[in-house]
Formats: sequence, structure tokens, C-alpha cells
Amino acid sequence: MGQAGTAEAAVRYLRSTGTAPVRPPVEALPRPELRCVRADERAPVDQGEFRRVLGHFATGVTVVTAPPADGEDSPAGFACQSFSSLSLDPPLVAFMAGRTSTTWPRIARAGVFCVNVLSARQRELCRRFAVSGADKFAGVVHDAAPVSGAPRLAGALAWIDCTAHRVHTGGDHLIVVGRVNALGTSDTEEAPLLFHRGRFL
Repeated sequence: MGQAGTAEAAVRYLRSTGTAPVRPPVEALPRPELRCVRADERAPVDQGEFRRVLGHFATGVTVVTAPPADGEDSPAGFACQSFSSLSLDPPLVAFMAGRTSTTWPRIARAGVFCVNVLSARQRELCRRFAVSGADKFAGVVHDAAPVSGAPRLAGALAWIDCTAHRVHTGGDHLIVVGRVNALGTSDTEEAPLLFHRGRFL
């Protein structure tokens, strides 16, 4: 059955007996005033220059998804290139979400998420999840991650099924730490989708 199958069976059993642990949702922090320095302070490095220089660091591209929280009809998801492994013991990963994001509060309410690592042929899928206000999942093939039930996107190179563990502030972003409950890879040998200097590679 494997670890993911065993975890899924255990969760189903606990839910059927009414003893499954109930995790409170992670608190979504209020939208802040995004000025990092006071008007009378010396400004930090120029934002344009900051983006230009940091753009030389190539990153992988993911889509972070979450199942519908209580009272919601549809899952949530957004494209995210600021994702990283964090710890082996315990197994932790992290991603950064903008503090003005409209998707992050929905993920926070769900309390769980799945990170989908995109392949090079999934550029259009990334663009779909990078916009707001549309039905991002319309026509997107996916199934449920084994523990969280968050959407696991077809064709992704890898998936990491997580419980929201901690949230830290980091300027105009939030640093979201997830505890890994299950993970896996696809059978494809495709290259990953990379982002470098403002464009996909």
C-alpha cells in the first residue's frame, strides 16, 4: 500500500469513528501597511534593482493548493516560486505568500495544503493559477492528495501533502511552514519549470 496509502486509510478510519484529530485553521494575519521604513528614514535598496538582481536566481515553480474550507464551494490555489525544503527531521517545507494575497486566507482556513511541482510543459497551468478572480480549477485535471484532500494536479513532477505548521512574518510576505504528511513523484522524466530573469526556462 505504501506510506501514502497507509496514511489515507488511517485518516478514513479515524473519520469513520469520529476520532480523527481536528486541527484548528492557521490564523490569516490582517493585511498590513506595507511600508517597511518610515518616511523620514533612508530608503532601502531600490525595489527595481532588488528585483533585477534577485531575478538572476533561477527558481522552480509550484502551485500550492488547498481543499475547500468550511462554508466554501471550491478549492483554492496559487502559483508560487518561493518554495523550499526546510527540515528533514521533522519533515518541513516552506513557501512565501504575499500578505495582500486573497488566496492565502483560504489556505489558512483550510489548515492544510499540497505543493505541486510543475513540469516544463505546464507553463499555461502556471499562468492560470497566477491570476486572481477566475475559476482556476475549471478544466484542470486533479485528484485529492491522500491526507489533506487538497488538489493534486495531473502532470506535476512531484507533490507534497502538508499540514500548516507555523506562519512567520517577513516584510510584505508571510513565511508559511508546512509539516509533510505524504509526498511522491510522477513517472515522467520531464524537466522542471524554471523561472529566471522574468521569464520561464
